[in-house]
Amino acid sequence: MPDASRLVILDRDGVINRDSDAYIKSLDEWIPYPSSIEAIARLTRAGWTVAVATNQSGISRGYYDEATLATMHAELERRVGDAGGKIAHIAYCPHGPDDGCTCRKPLPGLLEEVRAALGLESLAGSWMVGDSLRDLQAGEPMGCRPVLVRTGKGSKTEAKGVGLEGALIFDDLAGFVDWLLASR
Repeated sequence: MPDASRLVILDRDGVINRDSDAYIKSLDEWIPYPSSIEAIARLTRAGWTVAVATNQSGISRGYYDEATLATMHAELERRVGDAGGKIAHIAYCPHGPDDGCTCRKPLPGLLEEVRAALGLESLAGSWMVGDSLRDLQAGEPMGCRPVLVRTGKGSKTEAKGVGLEGALIFDDLAGFVDWLLASR
């Protein structure tokens, strides 16, 4: 069983790969930041557990289906694996903002799924890395330490300056991983 204090939970769009206001609707549109794939692999090689928690409302909006999402996630896992890393679990919310689900961030349902999938009693002390306030808010009730990256919507989130008390801020996922591995 992994140790929660050595768990990093990542948002997907804007953290691992480029984001799009028009949604990432196909494998061709899923373009990872090269440094993020290597950063995930570096974490894994250093004994950290990495999971992903991602809102994917494009499914409920009819822009793509769950099979297309599975193809994107298989490619993510393949690239991370080729770099010598592993993603322990990918949790996603297929619902739209008005669907009344419990999984859509900023609610903590996706993180609860990660906790259960990894067999942890708690996520207290783990890291939640995102590019939007809702990512960090999802981690709050679970005891996650908040990290904002400036990629994706991160620079806009930082400029608003709301709700970032206690959050560490880095240019990108690789910058956070550099800091994390150097400080441990």
